[in-house]
Amino acid sequence: MNKAFRSLVTLVAFIVAGIVLAQNVTLEFAQWWEPELPAGEFRALMDEFEAQNPGISVELISGPYSTTRDQIVAGAATGTMADVVGLDGAWVNDFVRQGSLASLTALMGDAGYDDSELAAQIQLGGSTYMIPVVNFVYPVFVNEDLLEQAGVDAPPSTRSEFAAVAATLTDPGNNVYGWVLPLSMELPNGIQNDVMSWLWASGGSMMADGQPNLVGNADVISVVEFIKGLYDDGVIAPGVFSMREPDKVEEFVNGRVGMMVGSLAWLNLIRDRNPDLNFAITALPAADDYMGPRGLPYASWGIGVAENSEHQAEAWKLVEFLMSSEYNSKLSSIANAFPGNVTSTPDFVETDQLFADAFNVFQQGYLANEFVGLPVAENLMRLFDEQFQLYLDGDLSVDELLANAQEAWLENF
Repeated sequence: MNKAFRSLVTLVAFIVAGIVLAQNVTLEFAQWWEPELPAGEFRALMDEFEAQNPGISVELISGPYSTTRDQIVAGAATGTMADVVGLDGAWVNDFVRQGSLASLTALMGDAGYDDSELAAQIQLGGSTYMIPVVNFVYPVFVNEDLLEQAGVDAPPSTRSEFAAVAATLTDPGNNVYGWVLPLSMELPNGIQNDVMSWLWASGGSMMADGQPNLVGNADVISVVEFIKGLYDDGVIAPGVFSMREPDKVEEFVNGRVGMMVGSLAWLNLIRDRNPDLNFAITALPAADDYMGPRGLPYASWGIGVAENSEHQAEAWKLVEFLMSSEYNSKLSSIANAFPGNVTSTPDFVETDQLFADAFNVFQQGYLANEFVGLPVAENLMRLFDEQFQLYLDGDLSVDELLANAQEAWLENF
């Protein structure tokens, strides 16, 4: 082989290598999901995606929730966010304001994607920035042994039934109460999961035209007055103002409360902690005169694409893969969660009656969490919590509660 020919061969090799490298794209995917799933399961899904999309590989950047949040926040501030990111709905507003997230509406349009199978989309300004991939809904957990001992035949379906059952179950002498309500300022998500959830279960809203709508809102007033009635009647477990969500679970696991609004993600935890606990799952009771579908509070593993990503089209392919009926079913099955695709069905629905009951509640209602997408959502919960505690203690009227909370909220909008 002469020198000229060897040079030509070398040049061709470099060109071919350059073409191959140009066609290969590595997507960084930052999320907290992999550590919370059975070992190897999420990587296996990524391997399937890579097999279906030659030339695209996925590098998982995995860590605990808090660590991942810090990394994504830092990436948003510096323009170095991973191509694809796991999102909590409470982060979305701030990221969109920073210009850190790409419009998924635009990416769906470019790809000709039909979004009719998506259970929910988190939008700001008319554009979608997050899609819930799997959902951890918050139904009501009911201690069936306590119900039977009290002579109650079935879990309550309306607010008046709930109040009556809570009163029947309450036995302070034996440290048993009808309901549990966590309102800790340290972890104020009780306002979302245990207070406003009653509003959404009856089709109500705390917002109007993208702004807080608390003052004079009859639906909000009926909810807070209902909870105040339960508090005054002494049917809520003691320690309301300092109780956190983990404390609530502890009360239920140990049989000290009859009813609890709780995440479906806790189902196996409750079983592990107390295998003898006989409990059921039902929808959150609605206002007595409400006949429509019930909003179901939820938390999600959301997904978004970084605005700084140089591979947004390829990133969308990964989102589309995870939201497809087949693979959304697989992911929701291994996560013990409900799918973000309305045509997907997790495997556990066929084998576990409690999950099946919860899935029935999920299918008959709709996902509802108005804090998702709001600015500084956790702080909004805390600001409401401050006023709500004063109201429960009798230091504020209902009108003062809502006026003070709305004024505080508006300062954050």
